[in-house]
Amino acid sequence: MIKFLIHLLIFILALNISGCANITPDEGVNTDHEQMNGENIENKRIEVELAHIIDGDTISVIYNGKQTNVRFLLVDCPETSHPRLGEQPFGKEAKEFTRSLVENARKIELEFDIGPKQDKYGRLLAYVYVDGKMIQEELLKKGLARVAYVYPPNTRYVDQFTAIQKKAQQQGIGIWEIENYVQEDGFHPDVMESNSKTSKSENDCLIKGNIGSEKIYHTPESPWYEETKAEVMFCTEEEAVKAGFRPPKQ
Repeated sequence: MIKFLIHLLIFILALNISGCANITPDEGVNTDHEQMNGENIENKRIEVELAHIIDGDTISVIYNGKQTNVRFLLVDCPETSHPRLGEQPFGKEAKEFTRSLVENARKIELEFDIGPKQDKYGRLLAYVYVDGKMIQEELLKKGLARVAYVYPPNTRYVDQFTAIQKKAQQQGIGIWEIENYVQEDGFHPDVMESNSKTSKSENDCLIKGNIGSEKIYHTPESPWYEETKAEVMFCTEEEAVKAGFRPPKQ
């Protein structure tokens, strides 16, 4: 009788152990695997449909069933139709390059960073991919964008963007062709105008004006041109005459 009870007890214990082994987690309980996947949720790419191009660094897409503008994170392209800045050098080139990528793409995807997903204008802030290539990187490689608007914590790719930009700078391509066009606070077309005026002054304005008892100007053909110390320079004889200067007597 005692042996029978012992065997019965062992049998019951075995059934309980077997039953516990087959218990599945309750619905809604996070497993370790689910938690690990959750850590990378911000790297997920979301496929969207192109609506239209706005600028080199901005496009409009269909997102969650609505048309929404998307501003490319961490880069800035020259403007094409800004209400205050107007059209800037290399703006059209940047816009057309972006157009060539997105309009020919089989798949367009957005990747959000861990910070805000929208800016103060209501635009989505994202890394934009076309067929697996990130547009930001392609713009930087071509010298059609600068690294800008770096606001933590949306800085996932800032180091690699900066490395690409440095290479474009060294190659002197795109926006980096013009010295001082790109500055910390943006693009400066005025630098190009200044360089143009300086170039004109050096290459075209060769008439020397000398102020003595009389105002006399000397062209490069004048026999006293080399000896004349220029107190003012003119680009044409007409300019010199309007300023009250006369040619030297022959």
